[in-house]
Amino acid sequence: MADLKPLLRPLRLIPFTYRDTPGFLLQDPLRLSPHVLFVPADLAPVLALMDGTHTPQAMRAAMLVRYGVPLPPEVLDRLIQDLDQAYFLENDRFRAYQARRLASYRAGPYREPSHAGEVYPKEPEALRAQMDTYLRTVLAHEKLAGPVVGVVSPHIDYARGHRVYAAAWSLAREALQRAERVIVLATDHNAPPGAITLTRQSYATPYGVLPTAQDVVDRLAAALGEEEAFRHEVHHIGEHAAELALVWAHHLRDGRAVDVVPILLGGLDHYFGSGRHPREDVAWSRVADILRAAVDEKPTVVVAAVDLAHVGPAFGDPAPWNDADKARLRAADETLLAAIRAGQPDAFYEAVAATRDRYRICGFGPLYMYLRVLEGLPTHIAAYEHAPADDQFGSVVSIAGGVTWVPRPASAEEETS
Repeated sequence: MADLKPLLRPLRLIPFTYRDTPGFLLQDPLRLSPHVLFVPADLAPVLALMDGTHTPQAMRAAMLVRYGVPLPPEVLDRLIQDLDQAYFLENDRFRAYQARRLASYRAGPYREPSHAGEVYPKEPEALRAQMDTYLRTVLAHEKLAGPVVGVVSPHIDYARGHRVYAAAWSLAREALQRAERVIVLATDHNAPPGAITLTRQSYATPYGVLPTAQDVVDRLAAALGEEEAFRHEVHHIGEHAAELALVWAHHLRDGRAVDVVPILLGGLDHYFGSGRHPREDVAWSRVADILRAAVDEKPTVVVAAVDLAHVGPAFGDPAPWNDADKARLRAADETLLAAIRAGQPDAFYEAVAATRDRYRICGFGPLYMYLRVLEGLPTHIAAYEHAPADDQFGSVVSIAGGVTWVPRPASAEEETS
């Protein structure tokens, strides 16, 4: 192991105390590996040295010089072995495992619901009861002067976001009952900027299988190129954003199947300071055009499965956010919501770019694409909330939900009056 230079994969670190020892739980954000490892806090700094450039000997020396922590060779070797066994290192062993997982996913009859039993019940009757309970929290339904064609939905867990989910999806019930296709533009939490990721696999919910609209996927894949379109398809296995939206869509169709187009999208922050604009992105423009044509073909509901800001110590800010901070966040979010209400993708992009995504919008790319596909149409924001992201509510996730609709032309009588 002396010549090994381990490279740690991007992992989720969760503060945790095990038998009075503070430290961190390590999990795979792609949910490919089932393993969870505990690393004590005094050993955790060595993880930052696993960047593919340090040998174990160099890591031990750095730990001693930088942190004053002597690290016995056998302890470090055991940690590296455990990380390797858990598929937490970027190496040939992990890549072979990832390839096997992707092949199994593609060969299966459908994509298994990855968050059933965690975020929502896996049994259909229990799920139906829970969702109906959420929907009963909606006190009144807004009257929209036209048919619904889109839903802006959170992708936070239902426990924290159910009021916003219910407020938005309840307005789309009639449209979903009529729909022959649902297009889901969902946040890919693990994608590089600009990524658009397709799948030909069908999604399943506890109510049954939602078949993927292969004709639309084929058109999109031809526009993007097969290799690029499916480069990150393995992300579909564990990504929750599209799944949580499709459970709501399936519920509001009373469990009846409908063709779906699940698309995962990365952000657009690579355009900041580049002198270029997403309008110039050929791939994104082609996808927007194809989806716009798909909407015109048959009754379709387009969904943006997105959250808004992620702020506070849980997301890297130095101090908890107080009431004044949250008021400023609400004002910043209102700028984004104004662009969404008006159906203005460029105004939305520019509002995020103006702060260089200071508030870490977890839906930047999908919301921009949603607005491109339904450009110019009004959106009614039915609910907006701050959800806690830590026990002290010093870290916040802001969420919003609503529907996009097509205004009906004024009648001759209305025009005369």
